[in-house]
Amino acid sequence: MFPAHRYYYLHNFQHALDWLATRYADVLLPAEQDFLAAFAQLPQPARALAVRLLMRRHRVFRAARLHYEEIGDIAAAAAPLLALGWLRADPELDWPTWAALHTKEELLRRYPAAGARATWRKDALLAALRAHLGGPDLRPCSAWGAAPGEAIWSVEIAGLAERLRLMFFGNLDQSWSEFVLADLGIFQYEPVALDADTRAFRDAADLDTWLGLQAVRDSLDAPEPAPAAELHARIAAWPSSAPWLARKQAKTWFRLGQWCERRADWREAERAYRASAYPGARQRLIRVVERQARHAEAHALALAALADSESEAERQLVARMLPRLARQAEQPPPPRVRAAPPEVFELVLPRPAQASRVEWVARDHLGADDAPVHYVENGLINSLFGLLCWEAIFHPVAGAFFHPFQRGPADLHEAGFRARRAAAFDDCLGALRDGSHRARILARFDEKQGVQSPFVFWGMLRRELLEQALACIAPAHLALWFARLLDDLKTNRSGLPDLVRFWPGEGRYELIEVKGPGDRLQDNQLRWLAYAAEHGLPVRVCHVRWAEADSMAVSP
Repeated sequence: MFPAHRYYYLHNFQHALDWLATRYADVLLPAEQDFLAAFAQLPQPARALAVRLLMRRHRVFRAARLHYEEIGDIAAAAAPLLALGWLRADPELDWPTWAALHTKEELLRRYPAAGARATWRKDALLAALRAHLGGPDLRPCSAWGAAPGEAIWSVEIAGLAERLRLMFFGNLDQSWSEFVLADLGIFQYEPVALDADTRAFRDAADLDTWLGLQAVRDSLDAPEPAPAAELHARIAAWPSSAPWLARKQAKTWFRLGQWCERRADWREAERAYRASAYPGARQRLIRVVERQARHAEAHALALAALADSESEAERQLVARMLPRLARQAEQPPPPRVRAAPPEVFELVLPRPAQASRVEWVARDHLGADDAPVHYVENGLINSLFGLLCWEAIFHPVAGAFFHPFQRGPADLHEAGFRARRAAAFDDCLGALRDGSHRARILARFDEKQGVQSPFVFWGMLRRELLEQALACIAPAHLALWFARLLDDLKTNRSGLPDLVRFWPGEGRYELIEVKGPGDRLQDNQLRWLAYAAEHGLPVRVCHVRWAEADSMAVSP
């Protein structure tokens, strides 16, 4: 299935350009303004070809391989783009880029004098051909052996187009294909009222900051990255008063710290972590100070973190480190604090004849007509929360929504997320107190079916499951589950138990975390289990062992 209009992608791209012209007129650089004006004046085939090439992953193309039925004559469509300098003929390429334009068979035909054989592996073939050709590493295609008249083009406006895409989406994770997916109905997005001045970036400096920080982050994956001190200086060169860009800077420092740790560069790792306010940076700082044998300092940092922890996750990790740090610093050991252990039971089950997830095996064994069991993992509690609080999550708060293709608000993981929507959340969660939550959740399930949400797991959600959950989970329990979600939305959306068992006749339920042979509870699971035990929520841990084929399963 494809959109009915043959130039659908061009219309979508033009829509994005019009959007940018309206919202970013004061931010667009002269070259970007010139691009928007020139693009509108091009013949339709030229505009279509430009968009087609910009939507592709590579930036160098052999014209003979380009075939678009709606465009027709590719050379004629490319002529205005070449005249504008948006495409470049006979571009300078390095050997890997030039070779990547060819199949193995084409390389053998192009360089018969090299004496290479078809039986060689491609890496050996490429090395032999490069040695045969000699000469500089960077040269025009014609100097690599392109035939006279053979059209090879590079896209020279790729960087400009990336900047426009960043302006539109506020990130580079999304692509222009979002329009197509929405047109096809594959992705549906919640419509949120957007003012004409709604935008991700305040000015061109914000864009430069984002791109500068992203360049440092990308360089960490390069084969030969710059020295850590240089990368640190590059990050420091991009401060911003915009909270979300300050978070990006903090995250970039955090990634630099991790990169330095992998290279045992403890001093530069410490420097990066001290500069970063990203969650987890303080805990990593304690570790790298410890690795430098500054035990008293590491111990003091741990005590400070424990006294004023940024999250449950940090408190858990630091508490685990503290006995070792106290011993190294020759300080008294901390008092032992043990969370209430979860209730545990064991199943001894026949090993399934075909490979299957242990959670599914446990589900099938435990389920009964009067007590159905569902595999839900993180899906059920998150979905119930997302449906009940739909209006609060998609409330049009300033700085939360920038374009029509957002799965959720941009400030979802910020500390003030709930506070900025306090009245909306109070209204939604108030339904748990007056008993209207059931009707509200089911209505949202029907109305919003398939609409993108950071919480709702449409792939696993069925009305039968929702109805059982709403009949068996007390509103007071839902309030407790949702309260912990809201306490740390980034971390607490995961780690929930695997199975839910309902007793519809009794109006009760339990959640079950399943662990197979050799599996152990993860940190986020331990935190959820401790919370459940503290608040009296019905959660158990099931340990599964495989019996011999003739063993009987033991039911709890």
